[in-house]
Amino acid sequence: MATRKPEAAKKAKPAAKPKPKPASAAKPKAKPKPKTVAAAKPADIKPRAPRVPRAPRALRVPELEAPPTTRVGYVALIGRPNVGKSTLLNRIIGQKISIISDKPQTTRISILGIHTTPQGQIIFIDNPGIHKPLHHLNKRMMNFVYASLETADVVCLMIDATEKFGHGDEFVLETMRKVSKPVFLLINKVDIVRKDTVLLLIDRYKDILPFKEIIPISAAVGTNADVLERLLFDHLPLAHKLYGDTDITDQSRRFLLAEIIREKILAHVEQELPWVTAVYIDAMEKRDPEGENAPGGGGEEWNPEPDVELEEGAAPSEYVQQEVERFKKPAPEVIIPKAERREKREPTTYIKASIFVERDNHRKIIIGRQGKTIRQIGIEARHEIQSILGSRVYLDLRVRVRPLWRDSADVLDLIEGQKEM
Repeated sequence: MATRKPEAAKKAKPAAKPKPKPASAAKPKAKPKPKTVAAAKPADIKPRAPRVPRAPRALRVPELEAPPTTRVGYVALIGRPNVGKSTLLNRIIGQKISIISDKPQTTRISILGIHTTPQGQIIFIDNPGIHKPLHHLNKRMMNFVYASLETADVVCLMIDATEKFGHGDEFVLETMRKVSKPVFLLINKVDIVRKDTVLLLIDRYKDILPFKEIIPISAAVGTNADVLERLLFDHLPLAHKLYGDTDITDQSRRFLLAEIIREKILAHVEQELPWVTAVYIDAMEKRDPEGENAPGGGGEEWNPEPDVELEEGAAPSEYVQQEVERFKKPAPEVIIPKAERREKREPTTYIKASIFVERDNHRKIIIGRQGKTIRQIGIEARHEIQSILGSRVYLDLRVRVRPLWRDSADVLDLIEGQKEM
């Protein structure tokens, strides 16, 4: 028998929607439980290095360089042209690093000479002579002088005791009045003048400028060079050395060789030629004298033909042919078997250099009649270069005409750039 459902069950009421609870009453989300990691076995645990305690930041002291105990500084050599600045530099350094000549304006750029002793390091700056510039070359020379006056810690003004006081000396003193550094007066060539002449010079100059020291010297024989060195160290600051103990100059080997060739040119020319000549090393390399590229070898020819024309009636290649033949001949006093000749003979340094002049008549003067002058220049330069390089030297000199090269920035940059090569 079927049972009746109650009427209330027939009509089911819709369920009431739950009222939203205020935000404050909302329950915070439960944080995810961290995953459990199995405990490491005792064999897997590595011992940690003990931690070194560090000092508090305020107590840490940076490692400081030891205070200097040597005196180091720059000394500028200043004076009129041809007063002996380069001679003094070579004397103090103990070897030739700056060419010397009796022609004015031999030095054209500043050259560093580094003199190192247990007491410290004196870095001499050999400068061109002070003069009124006429060409672009001379303006560059004077710029080197002004730059050294700014760099130097001490300035040494050198005068020639054998020369009378003139307008050039007044121009030099006018330049020195603008210098605020300590200035030494060096009276050179006291070995060839009377003592009373030196005393008169001291009496005259001591009232012109407030010199720190006045020292009579002789750059040629070294008179009072040790006194000058001691007094310079007294006026230099305490500092660490700027160059190595074996460094003596900043100039490159190519620049020195070019200057040696120019020095030999100055010794054989007169009139205006010393001012209009310059030398540039085009190429320099050491080769096996019996290799493929040697004169007379089987490879590419060295091509030593000079870019000049000799006097009429002279063989164009006479000088060059003599040089090539000289290298082909074995030494007469030593007979070396042909199989051993390559091992016994020294390698040869091949140098190709250009001599710049401004006019064609300058070129003819340097070449000389039948090439005699340039041949003598080459012989003297080669002998000195061989003593420096310690090897045989094959020197190829070419005379090139470059009108107004003293006012050409390209040529001047080329020549001066040799110092950094």
